[in-house]
Amino acid sequence: MQAVLKAQINKTDRNDARGITIREKKKLLARVSCIRGQVEAIERALNEEAECERIMHMIAGVRGVAGLMAEVVEDHIRTTRRPREEPGGT
Repeated sequence: MQAVLKAQINKTDRNDARGITIREKKKLLARVSCIRGQVEAIERALNEEAECERIMHMIAGVRGVAGLMAEVVEDHIRTTRRPREEPGGT
């Protein structure tokens, strides 16, 4: 019985792990697009030999990567979290 339950949990986890990218794909891609735009602007500024202050300001403004990672990690934890086993159970 427990082997069947564990197999069902594992199957659910795999489905949820795939589902996160499907459910949140549009939102995550929008964030990635925004980050790409910011990084491309930094690249243009470097190519144009812009002032260091301007480039540093632009780099500091790229905060989306940390937010993107936090969102993906949060969804991963939520979808792969397993129920706690009962004390004394095997």
